[in-house]
Amino acid sequence: MKPARALGVCALLLAAVPAMAIGHQSSNHLELLDVFELEWVSDPQISPDGARIVYVRNFNDIMADTSRSNLWIADVITDDKRPLTTGTSNDVSPRWSPDGSKLLYVSSRDGGDELWLRWMDTGDTAKLTSLVYSPSGLSWSPDGRSIAFSMFVPSAPEPFATLPPAPEGAEWAEPARVMTRLRYRADGAGYLPFGFDHIFVLPVDGGTPRQITSGDFDHGGRLSWTADSSSILFSANRRDDADLEGSDTDVYMVSAAGGELTRLSDRFGPDNGPVMSPDGSMIAWTGYDERYQGYQVTKLYVMNSDGSNKRVVSDGLDRDVQGQTWRADGSGLFFQYDDEGNTKVAFISLDGEVSDVARGVGGLSLGRPYTGGAFSLANNDRFAFTISDSTHPADLAVGEPEWGTAASGPDAIAGRTRRLTDLNADLFAHKQLGEVEMIWYESSFDQRPIQGWIVTPPDFDPSRQYPLVLEIHGGPFAAYSDFFSAEAQLYAAAGYVVLYTNPRGSTSYGAEFGNLIHHAYPSQDFDDLMSGVDAVLARGYVDENQLFVTGGSGGGVLTAWIVGHSDRFAAAVAAKPVINWYSFVLTADIAPVYKRWFPGLPWDHLEHYMERSPLHHVGNVTTPTMLLTGELDYRTPISETEQFYTALKLRGVDTAMVRIPEASHGIATRPSYLISKVAHILEWFERYR
Repeated sequence: MKPARALGVCALLLAAVPAMAIGHQSSNHLELLDVFELEWVSDPQISPDGARIVYVRNFNDIMADTSRSNLWIADVITDDKRPLTTGTSNDVSPRWSPDGSKLLYVSSRDGGDELWLRWMDTGDTAKLTSLVYSPSGLSWSPDGRSIAFSMFVPSAPEPFATLPPAPEGAEWAEPARVMTRLRYRADGAGYLPFGFDHIFVLPVDGGTPRQITSGDFDHGGRLSWTADSSSILFSANRRDDADLEGSDTDVYMVSAAGGELTRLSDRFGPDNGPVMSPDGSMIAWTGYDERYQGYQVTKLYVMNSDGSNKRVVSDGLDRDVQGQTWRADGSGLFFQYDDEGNTKVAFISLDGEVSDVARGVGGLSLGRPYTGGAFSLANNDRFAFTISDSTHPADLAVGEPEWGTAASGPDAIAGRTRRLTDLNADLFAHKQLGEVEMIWYESSFDQRPIQGWIVTPPDFDPSRQYPLVLEIHGGPFAAYSDFFSAEAQLYAAAGYVVLYTNPRGSTSYGAEFGNLIHHAYPSQDFDDLMSGVDAVLARGYVDENQLFVTGGSGGGVLTAWIVGHSDRFAAAVAAKPVINWYSFVLTADIAPVYKRWFPGLPWDHLEHYMERSPLHHVGNVTTPTMLLTGELDYRTPISETEQFYTALKLRGVDTAMVRIPEASHGIATRPSYLISKVAHILEWFERYR
């Protein structure tokens, strides 16, 4: 056992990671370098006839320290799989033409992101565009003649001040940046250029894309053509105060030739993802009535194609609807939703009857086990989806509903599914992973049932006693599942039992559960987490003197809150936390969140903001606490980390600050960042075991 000792530096050097933590290359346990070996499927697109699936196969490039993606195709009947693209370019967003004869996709093979077209019978390909910015929201017209997409269009604001010209040959400094918008930077994107997203139409034969929307507003999201290929549906926020009321989007229609917009929804709140029914008579979309709550359930709506007869379809489902896709006969829609820590595909009829057809739809979050996946639908009801569980990241699967099957109970599925790929078989055949067990336990606060998962180390012996890591999810309005988690598995491989849970405020349990922390975060979510630790301690295989806690973003908030309200943990790591809600609202890229998370602006509710800030309770902290944040994090800015670090230093509490250069809020956007995060967390815990 190592004695506790403080780090006498303000940052741990990333260069020291390999020597510290790469470990035994012949081990049958998961190791840090194995992160580079992981592969996963995303964006599976099934052909209109349901016979083939094109999917994005993602992998990590150890020499470039980045993720790459190629397109592969699978035959549903024969299980034959082969690449459509190869190399180190990124090929993404595959979209079948309506007749299945062509495939549209985005590729960086010529440097920038461009639209490419592949003829499926011959394999011929052609680059369709020469764009300055990346396209998104690709959508084929039903007649197969045109393609719609959205793209950023820069504009040049009037100069704020006129400077004298520099003398010829002089090298002056870069000009000043003048900010006049509330949202002037965004996490992962940096300082934002002035401009807006607009919709473009391109003939499938190529040529110059034609911009069909205009104005100082963002237009885009999911694009859907009308059945006659004459117009395009989209969502937009065209308010003059869109920076303040960013969620108040509406459904619009615009002619493919351009012109005036037709507004089809008008309520206060988000209206997103419009999709036209196959016969052109109805439009489905998702949204809710904005009530400025921290969490509100996203519902499915339908209306006539002219905007009349609006009604909610999913009122009986207390879960968020996403990915809505019409069945070919127009009798209802397939969609995706999270339910008690699992992501499902379901069918909903127009009278609101829901039938689950697949579960385990996930695996897209490589580091931590967040819910969420992707699916697509063929004309014959066959669907493709990403499938995952605790033993592997996202693989490819195919499913078919079993109409008329009597299905009841929380785990009932009215469909047949089949996994088509096993991308990590080569790695996991020689690795023993930690086993993952789902548990339910009662919160000490109100005896409410809370769901969680325990990961035990490989070669686990229940007669021994192990250290425990409590790992807390972010959001806070998000959810964990029993999907594969590289971080949890690496902690387990290092000899720790890992507990992760969905405390109150987590999604996938309904509106009431999600809003238990409305204007009260952190609060009794602390009790939920402590009760989870107690539930694991009661099993007898965890040493109560070797408890550790970590979490990122919202989990970083709760980690910092825990050490200010409990001394039961031997050490803690708060990753990318908020520790001062007052400064957070004024520095984060989501400042208007104050309307939902707080009763008003910080200067009008100072006591409320301070009482809920971990910084306000820093005088109680005795737990050795490390802070870990990306230096380009604009969601929970590193100034939050710096405040807590300095406060702990002033109080003489053992602390360290790990700054990940060039990393934004996601941190693990590069494989080495994920490795570095885990290595530093494990080293900090080892120092206090």
